Amino acid sequence: MIRLAVLANEEVEAIHQATLRILDEIGILLSQPRALELLQDAGAKVRDGRVHLPPDLVEWAVAQCPAQVTIRGRGGKTAVLGDGSLHWHNLGGARDVYDPRTDRRRAATVQDVRDSARLLDALDSVSTITPFFTPQDVPGPLMSLAMYRHTLPHTTKPVQGPGAQTAAEVHYTARMAAVIGPPDEVLTLGISPVSPLFFPDDVVEAMMETARLGIPLGPLPCPIAGATAPMSLAGSLAQQNAEVLASVVLAQLVRPGLPMIYCGRLAMMEPRTGISVWGGVELGLVSAATVQIAHRYGLPVNVYGLSTNAHGMDLQNGYERALNAVVPALAGADELSGIGEMDAGVASSYAQMVCDNEIAASIHRLLRGFSVDDDALAVEVIAAVMEGPRNFLGQRHTVRYLRSGEILYTHLADRRTWEEWDRTGREGIAARAQAEAERLLAEHEVPPLTEEQELELDEILREAGQKLA
Repeated sequence: MIRLAVLANEEVEAIHQATLRILDEIGILLSQPRALELLQDAGAKVRDGRVHLPPDLVEWAVAQCPAQVTIRGRGGKTAVLGDGSLHWHNLGGARDVYDPRTDRRRAATVQDVRDSARLLDALDSVSTITPFFTPQDVPGPLMSLAMYRHTLPHTTKPVQGPGAQTAAEVHYTARMAAVIGPPDEVLTLGISPVSPLFFPDDVVEAMMETARLGIPLGPLPCPIAGATAPMSLAGSLAQQNAEVLASVVLAQLVRPGLPMIYCGRLAMMEPRTGISVWGGVELGLVSAATVQIAHRYGLPVNVYGLSTNAHGMDLQNGYERALNAVVPALAGADELSGIGEMDAGVASSYAQMVCDNEIAASIHRLLRGFSVDDDALAVEVIAAVMEGPRNFLGQRHTVRYLRSGEILYTHLADRRTWEEWDRTGREGIAARAQAEAERLLAEHEVPPLTEEQELELDEILREAGQKLA
């Protein structure tokens, strides 16, 4: 399998050592009383309003983490992060739905949460599903829980929870997960500290509750180089690493051995506008570096993949997402996000999900490489052809290698002649992908939950609405 290193081993080690200095000498902003007590009992010091984590505590916490994280779907399908395979999941939390037929956007609804889950269930490159859209027809305090509730019935693939911000959200999400299986087997949660190096009480309590329940945790810092992290990519990576490792320390103190996913979401500031850039090639570069850093600790890693700032399904969209996915994939990422992502995570489209399924398949083909053995070198086949038909179409060798997937068969990419394309209406890839999405939504069926399970999910969401809304 092909592997790419964007950092030398000594550069990875330099980032690690800078991280230890950040945590020890600069410290993190954290004031939650129970967390402070745990950290101080473990050797952390509080000075000038910051919590300073000694290197030996950080190293101890990392050593507690398992090398793999397994998540199971209600249909029995599992994804094992850290087993050497590349997995894919979709963007989570898009606000808008883009329609390539009209080049317009609309606000996402609960029905879009359901439909996107069912479409992703049908796409064979998608390993796990994150609740896709933030439905605008749901009250804000219930949005995260509604996303999870309306995803579960529409896929049998593993479902990773939406980003949790409070212990209450963790509690209710775990109760919903228990409707389909043990929460520590069928759920993971991503929780975001605030860059730079700030751990609000709600975030800390959510992390601690996740650890207490034994649910695999993905610390999800989202620093922006030049805005909430240093402009230098190395400095931003060191700060992001400090935010992840501080989260690891806290979680392992609550529950040693808790499975952890190293999540990197470092983006760049657009120098001319100050907005967050998800499309620049630097994002692929730092995602690949994040893979190397996480693997230095023996942790499975999830980073940006199919990401773009493009507003529509145009050339910018295609080259940005392909570049930003292929570089961390070549670096050995365990999981890439972004299936369906558009406009720096603000929007998505059903057609984009279908296109990304094909891009992911192409990247898997790239990673597989090709064999160079006696059979593949085909010297005898070449000799036989030169004595006979002077082409390889009728050779058993050709048939075998076609069936083995030596050449990837694409469904969306247009490989017709100009004349055929011109004669049949010049239909583009976006239109073909939209048609395929509509076909799958019309035909793909997901085994339903039982009536009792549906009622239980509704009751949990109703109870949450009374306490949170």
